[in-house]
Formats: sequence, structure tokens, C-alpha cells
Amino acid sequence: MLSLHNTKCECGHQNAVGTVLCESCGKPLIEDAEADTPLEMRYDGVARRSQKRNPNIIDRVWNFFSSVKIAIYLIIITLLASMLGTIYPQENSFLNNFEPSTYYKQQYGSLGQLYYELGLSRTYESWWFITLLVMIGTSLVICSLDRVLPLYKALSKQQVRKHLRFILRQKTVYKGKVEGSAEKWTAEFAEHLKRKRYRVYVDGTALLAEKNRFSRWGPYINHIGLILFLLAILARSIPGWQMDSYVTVQDGETVHIEGTNYYVKNEKFNIEFYAEDELPEELKGQARAKKYETKAVLYTCESRCGDMDGNPELVEVERHDILVNSPLMYKELKLYQFDYDITPKLKGVRPTLHDKATGQSYGPFELPMKDAPLEYDVGPYHMKLMANYMEFAVGQDGEPVTLGREPKAPAFVFLINGPGLPEKGQPYIYFPMQKDKEKFGQDKLNAALADKLEIKVDTMDNVQFAEASTYLNVRIDKALNYVWFGAVISMLGLLMGSYWQHRRIWLRIDDGELSLGAYTNKNWYGMRADVAWALGKSGIAVEPKSLDNGGNNA
Repeated sequence: MLSLHNTKCECGHQNAVGTVLCESCGKPLIEDAEADTPLEMRYDGVARRSQKRNPNIIDRVWNFFSSVKIAIYLIIITLLASMLGTIYPQENSFLNNFEPSTYYKQQYGSLGQLYYELGLSRTYESWWFITLLVMIGTSLVICSLDRVLPLYKALSKQQVRKHLRFILRQKTVYKGKVEGSAEKWTAEFAEHLKRKRYRVYVDGTALLAEKNRFSRWGPYINHIGLILFLLAILARSIPGWQMDSYVTVQDGETVHIEGTNYYVKNEKFNIEFYAEDELPEELKGQARAKKYETKAVLYTCESRCGDMDGNPELVEVERHDILVNSPLMYKELKLYQFDYDITPKLKGVRPTLHDKATGQSYGPFELPMKDAPLEYDVGPYHMKLMANYMEFAVGQDGEPVTLGREPKAPAFVFLINGPGLPEKGQPYIYFPMQKDKEKFGQDKLNAALADKLEIKVDTMDNVQFAEASTYLNVRIDKALNYVWFGAVISMLGLLMGSYWQHRRIWLRIDDGELSLGAYTNKNWYGMRADVAWALGKSGIAVEPKSLDNGGNNA
């Protein structure tokens, strides 16, 4: 157990509480100062803020985040939380909008429902996961500051002449006699070390040599890179900084890209299939796409932005034939070719309103599946569109929901006002597809108007189908450059700390008695080889292994 109670060193230097080695001469100040075991040279024994006695609240918070053990716990907890997020698909991984409250239970049963209710279906966007990332970032900052500032202070104010106890308790030590002039021998030894690219400082018969000090900053530069990386990841939660969504555009259609000021038009979708003789035997007879592209035009909105019904004022900004791995790119926006659907889809109908009491019919009127008008005047009746479901379903609570954006089971809820109807109007739900009318019971749902009104399509001439649809992946990532920058900085710090070692050699000659100690943060074999080589060149033959003074990594 180290004592945190320090007194003034015999060299006259006053050390702060928590100092292990005198900041000036290096004399050990800990309780086992007379022991012969190698010194703990971490941060050169300088006191750190986390060792402060009688800490206040701020100091306690600092101590919590400066603990490497706490940092490891936070990383492990975050990794486990990340694993939980991979059990089932995340909500934002689906191509179309869907109803998560029913999807997880239908697909994965009770466990899926529990997964959804616990919020794990949005793990990486949850407040607690983001809090974990912030805590890891805070730990990186405080761990670095708590260690790099004392280390910088120690390395920038190194004294050449060190205490004998400091020198002889290093992990690489030599003690012997020097014949002749001590100053001359020291100068000769210094010249040999310079040939090994050491920076040498001499004070009479004392010497300090070091090289690759920059490698000690490697871990902290790595931390800076990780902090920048984390900040960039968190910046993706800023509105407009990151988007990874999908948009479906039918031939000739222009749609708004939600969350942006952009619109995209599919002028024409083209697909080319492999010929029969181009396919291997096991795939013959199957339709395999060889090439598919979207002739796309990108617009930006100048005014009246929103749905196309608002007649937005659009200005063309980019035009590109989107292929797989050849996206349309404009500023921070990228549109990738993701998928296609050449199955005919219901695009719109022209139904008629029938008055069963009089036998009269009114219409037809235009009813597109997407972006339908909100109000219609059909004969003496006024219809207001109250709700529009692209893929109609009934939720667990009995309320209607939509499972997707595509018109797979479209339904329209109107409020109808007119002759013979209540003043406040009468609701009417309309299913354009016959199979949906039978499945959900349109006549039963509209029982109040069963003998009065009916909305239906008279002939197939009043039904419109879209020939093909293209699926585009919309990506915006303003933080990506910062992510890469942080990764590069982190890698630079990793290389600095991994491929170079900070090596230091101290020696002093007292009455012809040579005392030499050396320290490095890694690769002790190389350290001892450098010392043995320099001693040999100075007339003292010694085996590198004999310089080993014990201790871990010696």
C-alpha cells in the first residue's frame, strides 16, 4: 500500500501529496523506499488529481471517470447492450413503414413483444445507449487528462543528475568501476548513444539519454481519435446530419424525400434480364436481372414544399442514371439503387358515388392511392377524406393501422355530408380492392349507409396500375468525414505507441564508481542491447542479460 503522505525531499524539492518519486532527483518517497525491487515508473511517479486527499464532490466524479476499471466496465456494458440490439431487427432497418407494436409479436411471439416493449427494437437510438457512449467519452477525456498532464510535467522537467536509489532500482542496471577521467568517459559514452539516435544531456559526470519520447503520447493521441470518433457518432443524432431511409418511386412519379428539401422523379425505370444461354444450368428458366437502372432527376424545393398536391415550386439540381454502385450524388445526399418491383400496382381508381334511394350515380371522381385530395364535391354530396391507409389492418386495441406505405390493402375513410344525412356528416370507409371489401366487411362497417349510399368502381377502365416501381436508398451522413478523421487520428496514436518505445538511460560517476540505470515502456531486450552496446564501445564488456534487475517485463 503506497503512502500518500509526502514530505520535503532531501534534495530540497517540495513534492505534492501523492508523489511517488521526487520530481527533481527521483528519490523514492514511498514506504518501501529501502527495498531493492524495481521502481514503479508509471507517469514517473508524479501525483495525479485522482489521488487527491479529502476529495470534494467534483473530485469524486473525477475519480470515478478516471478509473480504468470503470472505463472497462462501461465498455463491457455497452458491448452487451449492442449485442441485445442484434437479437431481432431494429425498427429502422425495414424498407417500408410498418406497425412495430404488432410486427414483433406476430413474427417472434411473446419474446418479440417483450423485446419491443423494453425498447430494444430501438437500442442504438435509445437515451440509455447514447448515455453509455457519452460516459465512455467522458471517461476517455478524464482518464487522459488525469495522466497526460502529470506525465508531460515530469518529462518536460527531467533532471540530469538523479538520486542513486532511483538509478539502482531501475529494471536495467549496471554498477562498476571507471578507469581514468570520469568526464572523458561520460563524454565518450554520450557520443556512442548519439549514434543510436539518443538525445543526450550531460551534467559533469552525470548523464541523461532518451529517444522516442513522442511514443509516450501515442495512447493519448489514440484517445483523442476515439473521442472525435464518438462525437461524430453522437452528432448523427442532430437533425439533418444522418439519414438512411428508403423511397419508392413509380414510373413517371415525383416524390418528396421526407426529412429533406429534395424531390426525386423517376423518369423511366429500365431492367435487362440475362438471356437463357447466359445462365448456368441450375438457373435456366429463371428470370435473373442483369442490369436495372432508374433515370432519376433530383429537384430542390423553392416554395410551397410538402406533398405534390401543394404544387411545390421545384428546381432541377441533378440528373443521373442510377445503377447499382453508381448513385446519384448531390452535396451531402446520395441515392442508391436498392431494389425494384415490376409487379403491376394499383395507382388510382375513378369510383362513382351511387344514391341507392334515387338510383342516381355521381362521378366518377379521381382517387389516387397516394396524396389523395382531402375534399371532394360529388353531385349534391361533399366528401372529406379523414384517413388514408395504404395497407389496412386492425391493431391489438381494435383501432385501424397501416402496415406499410405501398397500396397493398388501401382503405379510405370519408366523412360525407349531403341530402338525407346528419348535419355533422356520416363516416364511410371505402376499400378499392374487392378482396379487401370481403375480408374486412365493407358493407358491415358502413351499415348506417347500407340503404342510402355506396362508393364503387363501375368498370376496370376506371382502374389505373403502375407498371414498375424503383426502390432507392436515401443516405445523408454529414458526420462520416469526422468519423474517418477520428479513426485516422486513433490509428496514428496506435502506431506511435506500438512501433516505437520511449527509452531512457541515466548514469552518474561518483569517485570512479559508475551507476547506470535504464527504463523503457516496452521491449526490454532492445533496451538492454542498447546499453550493453554503448558500454562495450566505451571499454566495458557486458552481456545484455546480466543487466536484468528483475521485475515484470524485464
